[in-house]
Formats: sequence, structure tokens, C-alpha cells
Amino acid sequence: MASPMKVVPHRLMHIGGAWVDAAAGARLEAVDPTSEELVATVPDGGDEDVAAAVDAAWSAAAGWQELGWARRAMLLRELAVRIEAEAEQLARLDVRDAGLPLSGTRSDVAGAVAEIRYYAGIAPQARGSTAPPTRDTLSYTVREPYGVVGRIVPFNHPFRFAAGKVAAPLAAGNSVVLKPGEQSSLSALELARIAAGVLPPGVLNVVTGRGPTAGAALVAHPQVHRVAFTGSVPSGRAVLRGAAEAVKHVTLELGGKNPIIVFPDVDVVRAAHAAVTGMNIARCTGQSCGSTSRLFVHASIADRFLDALVARVSALRLGDPMDPRTEVGPLAFRAHHERVLGYLDTARREGATVLHGGGRPAGPARGFFVEPTVLSDLDDGMTVVREEVFGPVLSVLIWHDADEVVRRANATPFGLTASVWTRDITAAHRTAAALEAGYVYVNGTGRRPTGTPFGGWKSSGLGKENSLEELVSYTREKTVTVTLW
Repeated sequence: MASPMKVVPHRLMHIGGAWVDAAAGARLEAVDPTSEELVATVPDGGDEDVAAAVDAAWSAAAGWQELGWARRAMLLRELAVRIEAEAEQLARLDVRDAGLPLSGTRSDVAGAVAEIRYYAGIAPQARGSTAPPTRDTLSYTVREPYGVVGRIVPFNHPFRFAAGKVAAPLAAGNSVVLKPGEQSSLSALELARIAAGVLPPGVLNVVTGRGPTAGAALVAHPQVHRVAFTGSVPSGRAVLRGAAEAVKHVTLELGGKNPIIVFPDVDVVRAAHAAVTGMNIARCTGQSCGSTSRLFVHASIADRFLDALVARVSALRLGDPMDPRTEVGPLAFRAHHERVLGYLDTARREGATVLHGGGRPAGPARGFFVEPTVLSDLDDGMTVVREEVFGPVLSVLIWHDADEVVRRANATPFGLTASVWTRDITAAHRTAAALEAGYVYVNGTGRRPTGTPFGGWKSSGLGKENSLEELVSYTREKTVTVTLW
């Protein structure tokens, strides 16, 4: 007897409180990166779908703004409660859709809940000011929402970015059109379902689709005056070009080729373990713009450091990401898997030495797996050192002089994060001051205290997130001068 045909869920977008298919009927496939099996299809939205979402968002915008910050904050807190109630299901969905380890997706859901609560808490801080009065005038400013915000997020932390990155614009009084990464859209649609029980229809709309179609349409739409994008540098440039004609307010959180500089006075084992943690291999298989992928180690401790580094990397548990013991899962989708393997092939051709990993693991027969990899015998001009790999690939470089290593660390178009490891407080402050990055960690591994502004310099982005600055960025300042008779 033939086995029954597997039924694949046919998901819909959420626009104006209704579940709808793409106007053109096109679909995208959601593939499990671990099994390579089709798990669902989602609408491949385009111009018409984005236009419908923007119309719905504008229909809801005035009512959402008029609720006032206190009522909006209350609803956001209720949204956080409802997400928390489904946290485990949401975490497991991201494992299935994006291949992230369950421990990482659980952390992602908790982080999104914390971000929503944070912005609910600081909602009243998007306020104006008064200017010194004159005899005949009184001047003051108010901050008003843009109305509709376009929010585009990537594939690597699906629920964390979908839920967390709409919190600030919603708290500021905007309605939102969210476009998730086309490779991992399922949990964003679950966010829409949960939010539909809390927020008025049209306040949060989710349009699935590809970047060059749905994403470009959202950026270019004349009634979307504020756009925020998280993703790669090339895509960020495309967003800027698309928004330029209408002179829109755009913020970008883009890629990084982040340096970590290890001084000779450190606890070698502790610093080596921190370098692996900072790479985010055990959270998202290195698929993070904040990964410290250029590791500069002082020559005097290089041998001991590399021994400790390889020992830590080799101990990482790779396997089924649904197993809570797994630390390293597959990459998110086939094309990205092939891209990362291509970088490793290029590194070997250019003369790199593979200290650990370097390709597909011997174990799993299926899935988009790449071994956690440590490369040495590199120079700053090699492709794997210059370009963002966005995978579990750590490049080790040796340094001798402090001024020299800062120059090398800064010799890149990226400027997202940097990390300094030393017990010397003077060296720590001087190095942090000299590094060209929007966020510098000293003896840290990438954890950011709530409310600390995050954003890149140079090609790594525009604007700040995770802070009061982000909330305020979703408002426009209006000055009013009253002439006194």
C-alpha cells in the first residue's frame, strides 16, 4: 500500500486583521534546514500585497496614536504575556524553520519578550521640550509618530527580530508593516496570530515575500515615511537607494567583520572560551552580524591560546537542533550553506591552515551543516578575513604591536562591534577609544545590557537600536511657537 501523501501547511499573510494569500498566488517554500524537508509554504507577496498592508496600517494609525502611550504600553505588556505563554512552541518553530539550536531559540523568544516590555516601559519618554521663552513668545516641541513604519528583518533570529523589532515603533504610536526574512517567515506569522488577540486590526501587518519584490515595494511605497532594515550591507544599500527618492528616514543595522583583540596579560583559557562565545557558534551557528570573526591574538601567547581555542571549539556538540543538548545546528538554507562552504574552499586555496573543521561534518547525511571552523596562517588581505562569512568560521591573526593591531582592526569598511581582552585598564580604554566601531566590549562576549544603544559605524549601519534613541527615532519633532498678544 502506498504511503499517504504528506500534507504541507499552506500559510497566509496577515493584513488588516485578515488572513490573505498573495494577490498573484505565488508561494515560497519553508524548508527544514536539518532534514531538508518541506514543512510549509507561505505567500510570495509583491507590490499589491504591500499596498494593501500599507492601506490597512494607515486605516489603523490614527486610532492607535489616539490611544495614548499608557494604553499602548498596556497592550504591549499584554502581548508580551501572551508570547510568554506560547514561548516553547515558538522556540521549536524557529528550530524547525531556521535550524537554530533549541537553547538559542528559547533565548530569542525570551529576548523578544524583554524588548517588548522595555519599550512599553519607556514609551512616555518620546516627549518634547520647551525653549527659553521671550517676552512675546512661547516655543515648545512635540514628538509625533510617523504613522506607518516599514520594518524588514532577516532570517537569522526569526522570532526575536520579528517581535522585538516592532516594539519601539508600536510604543511610539506607529502602525507597522513587517516583512520577515523569506527563508524563515513562519514564526512572524505566529506573532501576527498572537498579536491579533491584543492589538487593533491593522496595527501590525505581516507581509511575507522576497526582498527584491515585497521588501523593495515596502521601502518605495510613498505612504511609508519611516523604514528600518536589518540585514546585509548590499541589501542595506538597496534600501537606501529605494528610499532616496522620497527622502525617507531610514535606519540600518547591517553586517560586521568584528575584531576581537587579545592582549598577552589575559587568562588564556578564559579568553579563548570567550572568543568562541563571541562568535555565536553555539547560539546561531555564527549567523550573526555581531560575531567576532577576526581574532587578533598577541604573538607571545598564540600557541597556548590556539590550543585552548581548538579544544573549546572541538568540544561543541553538533547535531539535531531540537535536542536541548545540541550547541551547533545547521545553517538556515541551502544557498547560504553553499556560500559558506565556498568561503572555506577559497580560504584553503589562498593558503589558510585549517586547525579545526573546514567543511561538512562526517555525521549527518542530510542538513545544511558546517563544522565549527578555526583558520590560521592568514593575512589581512585574504577573502575570509575581509568579507563577512556569516557562519561558524573564526579567522585567527597574530599581532605584535598595539598601534599596529588597532590599525589592522580598523582596516575594513565594517564598523559594527569590537572586543578587547586585557587586564590593563589603560590599554583597555585606549584601545576602545581607537577602535572604529559602534559598540566596543571590554572583557565581554556580546551581551548587551538593556537600554545600551546598539548600531554600527561606516558600512555597518545608520542609527541606534535597543535604546531610548530607537524609540525616539520612530517619531518626528515638531516645533510650535505661540505669539502672546
